[in-house]
Amino acid sequence: MVRLGQTTGITVEAVSSVYETQPWGKLDQANFYNIAVALTTTLAPEALLAALHQVEQAGHRERHEHWGPRTIDLDIAYWGDRQIQTANLTVPHPRAAERNFVLLPIQELTGDDPVVGDQVAQALRANRDLSWIKKVKGVTIDHE
Repeated sequence: MVRLGQTTGITVEAVSSVYETQPWGKLDQANFYNIAVALTTTLAPEALLAALHQVEQAGHRERHEHWGPRTIDLDIAYWGDRQIQTANLTVPHPRAAERNFVLLPIQELTGDDPVVGDQVAQALRANRDLSWIKKVKGVTIDHE
């Protein structure tokens, strides 16, 4: 998260625990590791997306197949209570509400945030994702 926090216009406020998760959509691959990041930004949504893509490229993102393994994948899942629809960006993320690996790390960070916390709670109540997810003990991501 160092590169993300060093990006002009982005302040990393909190980082969730690391979660090991069952692959989603394509099960015949290695498990994934996921985190959620709470941030504040002065960037417009499309500019934030571009900054996330730059961080992915700096992290040597490789993705060879849909729902397949990748070295890094950064998405904007929620932006407060805003709904954003452009050619390149949909917020809330169109499949966030269907995925434990998105919702549970975000839920960890939304303790006192009624806006995103309520959206995540509603999504979890309606969620039918049966894939497993577990916190990885003893592993943390420094966001300073």
